Amino acid sequence: MIFLHEQENGFNEEAVFSDCTAQFVTPCEPEIYDTITIKLRIGRGNADKVHILTDDEAVPMKSVRESGDFEWYEGKVELSDSALHYIFRIEYQGKFRFYDRRGLSGDLREDCCFVMTPGFHTPDWAKGAVMYQIFVDRFCNGDPSNDVRDNEYYYLGQPSCEVNDWHSYPKMMDVQSFYGGDLKGIVKRLDYLQDLGVEVLYLNPIFVSPSNHKYDIQDYDYIDPHYGVIVKDEREGLAPGDTCNRHSKQYVTRVTSLENLEASNEYFVHFVEEVHKRGMKVILDGVFNHCGSFNKWLDREEIYSDAEGFAAGAYVSEESPYVSFFDFRENDWPRNEHYSGWWGHATLPKLNYEASPKLYNYIMRIARKWVSPPYNVDGWRLDVAADLGHSPEFNHKFWHEFRANVKAANPNAIILAEHYGDPGEWLKGDQWDSVMNYDAFMEPVTWFLTGMQKHSDEFRLDMIGNSKAFVDAMRYYMARFQQPSLLVAMNELSNHDHSRFLTRTNRKVGRTATAGPEAAEQGVDVTVMRQAVMMQMTWPGAPTIYYGDEAGLCGWTDPDNRRTYPWGREDKELIAFHKEMIRIHKNYPSLRTGSLMLLLAEQDVLSYARFTDDEFVITVVNSSAEEKKASLPVWKLGLPKNGTIVRLLHTDEYGYWLDARIYHPGNGMLELTLAPKSGVLLKDLPM
Repeated sequence: MIFLHEQENGFNEEAVFSDCTAQFVTPCEPEIYDTITIKLRIGRGNADKVHILTDDEAVPMKSVRESGDFEWYEGKVELSDSALHYIFRIEYQGKFRFYDRRGLSGDLREDCCFVMTPGFHTPDWAKGAVMYQIFVDRFCNGDPSNDVRDNEYYYLGQPSCEVNDWHSYPKMMDVQSFYGGDLKGIVKRLDYLQDLGVEVLYLNPIFVSPSNHKYDIQDYDYIDPHYGVIVKDEREGLAPGDTCNRHSKQYVTRVTSLENLEASNEYFVHFVEEVHKRGMKVILDGVFNHCGSFNKWLDREEIYSDAEGFAAGAYVSEESPYVSFFDFRENDWPRNEHYSGWWGHATLPKLNYEASPKLYNYIMRIARKWVSPPYNVDGWRLDVAADLGHSPEFNHKFWHEFRANVKAANPNAIILAEHYGDPGEWLKGDQWDSVMNYDAFMEPVTWFLTGMQKHSDEFRLDMIGNSKAFVDAMRYYMARFQQPSLLVAMNELSNHDHSRFLTRTNRKVGRTATAGPEAAEQGVDVTVMRQAVMMQMTWPGAPTIYYGDEAGLCGWTDPDNRRTYPWGREDKELIAFHKEMIRIHKNYPSLRTGSLMLLLAEQDVLSYARFTDDEFVITVVNSSAEEKKASLPVWKLGLPKNGTIVRLLHTDEYGYWLDARIYHPGNGMLELTLAPKSGVLLKDLPM
């Protein structure tokens, strides 16, 4: 019996399914020259012949199993040392149909092939892992003695500022403002993070740097003592009105004294050990496209000129061993200001790898150093990774070598890149493992639930509940990932570069400069936030929480998105909801590594399932302020005729509930009535 209406000639188009997960490809992360088994599911009796079409051949598939409405076909393909591209061709009653990564088609679509790259593996621990991003200065102050002090140094036209009110809003010009968060603060809150269910900590940069965001690295070899340990200190900072950082005995001592630098690195070893003891991982932020003007190689501030053990910086002297590290446009020493900066910023000098094998090798050593003993970090997140170098060819060469170095030092380390747009050229198995997933998660989810652009810079009413736009975007951008990359992609709702998702739920365009920080908290809708978290915890990839999102933190785009964690002022109900969703995510293997199947995409109503051979979990969301009816074709998941489905969780405008409800779908269809702004999680009950 076919539950859904049959198409022409009795062919059930909606029964066809395959992907590159373990239940359809064995092994799903093969080695070079392996023979793999590929499976395709179709409607029972819906094929005369089925072939796997590769670049080189048409491989016949055999019918190996029938169950209910479905028939499974298998074929074996011998791999070479290069990527396999394939699609399926189904011949039935004289007509050909093709199935690729975007679904069934009457035509060949070469840009939508399934892809398997032999030898490409991503760490198993990262597949579907619950990650937690920490902007260190704003998370927790565990050691006030290492706090940046008022007038400790001068940067970007202002003196450094020690913020005494933990709960105050970030200033418009926030780079020099410090709230005191540090590594000891994270250790202090490890119980909280473990109880929440976090499995991986991703830290924004923690190396020596003058800013609170630390994307202007001063020394790649050492943890910033302001985040670590200060054992040698001076009280004398800058005098009022003095802008010469060389005069600050306090700053120079804190960041150049080997006693402080080595003590901070030693504490970091302890930090990672404490995290690992709890079964969690650590990912560091790697900023290798550019460094900072304070960097010891450039030393524009001349703070290393009198420091023991440091060579002259390239800004100071033409004889510096680091001159080749930068792209100087004029021979204007000493104090040569004519160097290339990232996007023209003099405080972010671009690193000139092509002209400096020494720099190239130095950074490759850094890549190995932090993932190796005694630090044993579990991976890198790469800042503006596509910008590195002066040509696409060199960029790919660099990341190829970077991967080789990291994986040689720690084969189980992960490499995640910041990237906007199509990442396909970097995700072929020889460069990055995956990316921060803007295009195939953050943006489609944000548009669908809030109608907002991810910076809160635009509102589009027509995008709210627009399931077609959501599905089209997801299908297109997810087709750019190979399966190993998709399962470890960082699925964030917010981060340090975009407005907080909870703020986006107010559907207001604004920034701190135009609307003020208070407006970011006004009119927000926690109900929509819960829907987003439900999708985050059930969509393919690694759900990544930006610190404080779980506690109700709001904020426009940076710097307002970098507010402090609201200790003592948390939304405890929202935290409890996150804990439940994380528990569900971790309890069901299908939500980590299972296949994704769309069940329903109507205006305002979206439903999809994650499934394996043994289970499925269904997500249903109603983005409308009105009650909606939904008819879900659960027969597509292989639910038996007398099968049972149980509700795991539901949320609406009044809160969320874990009370179970049993459903007995009739004729393979599950009929639901959805409350306004609601979400439902459903699970099959084993017979």
